[in-house]
Amino acid sequence: MTISTSGLHHVTAIAGAPQRNADFYLRTLGLRMVKTTVNFDDPGTYHLYYGDEVGRPGTLMTFFPFHGAPPGKHGNGQATATAFSVPEQSIGWWQRHLNEAGVEVSRVQNREGEDALTFQDPDGLVLSLVAHPQPDPRAPWDNGVVPAEHGIRGLHSVTLSVDSEEDTAEMLGGMGITFSGQEGNRLRFAAGSGGPGAFVDVVVRPGAERGLVASGTVHHVAWRAPDESTQAAWRSELVDSGVSVTSVLDRQYFRSIYFREPGGTLLEIATDEPGFTADEPLLELGRALKLPPWLEPNREQIEATLPRLDLPSENNPERLAS
Repeated sequence: MTISTSGLHHVTAIAGAPQRNADFYLRTLGLRMVKTTVNFDDPGTYHLYYGDEVGRPGTLMTFFPFHGAPPGKHGNGQATATAFSVPEQSIGWWQRHLNEAGVEVSRVQNREGEDALTFQDPDGLVLSLVAHPQPDPRAPWDNGVVPAEHGIRGLHSVTLSVDSEEDTAEMLGGMGITFSGQEGNRLRFAAGSGGPGAFVDVVVRPGAERGLVASGTVHHVAWRAPDESTQAAWRSELVDSGVSVTSVLDRQYFRSIYFREPGGTLLEIATDEPGFTADEPLLELGRALKLPPWLEPNREQIEATLPRLDLPSENNPERLAS
């Protein structure tokens, strides 16, 4: 293919209770709620977007929280870990912070020259905080929950678990995500010039059990396209190469196409445009339930179906401090 991605756009996962999910990502990890909306294919379910102040591509972690959803199973054919980027000097602070929050966290591990802490969110989703020696210029969301000097800068990488790496590596290479190193059965690939937000690790586990996508697992991994015309050209190239790709779908804040890489993980190519201020001002991001125009006539019914969600925010400091 002639088109390459510059890095990760977002990661979307399945969660259980929406309130528990929001409390963890807003209060424990200190991310911003940049959009409160619904799953457009299942509007009785929230779609919650967390990220930096603006919700820039490459900072976004999103969830479909299904109350009472059964637990998933981590295994081959899926993204089995999601990593966030933090400053190099902040690993010790995060280790103490997570321990104080009651989160069981690994000892600091060094891999690919990076220090990392690994832990799970309340639904069992595997997460890491990674301090990469290369400075990360992205600014954190500074809302007083996590000191800005320690704040999450955005996504660092995802890990795909596969039976065999050859076909997955070929598809990644076709997307401009190229091999950059290996430690044991872990192969690192990087988009563009690499760095935090541009990495994907492929872990090869021949014959390992397949994963099951449900609560506590990643649903899909999205990669960046700058605009709709680039995405359309990319879709044509994928189809011409024999890949089964969806039509372009309107997600309001970006446009999306979906397909599976040969190892089984669902991938998305999402546009950088138009962004999360398309339907509400920057200062009000995430505070109100936003619906696309085709669902707006059903707002009353949708709001009655959704569970109550009490969102902590910078304008509700007493809840943040509780």
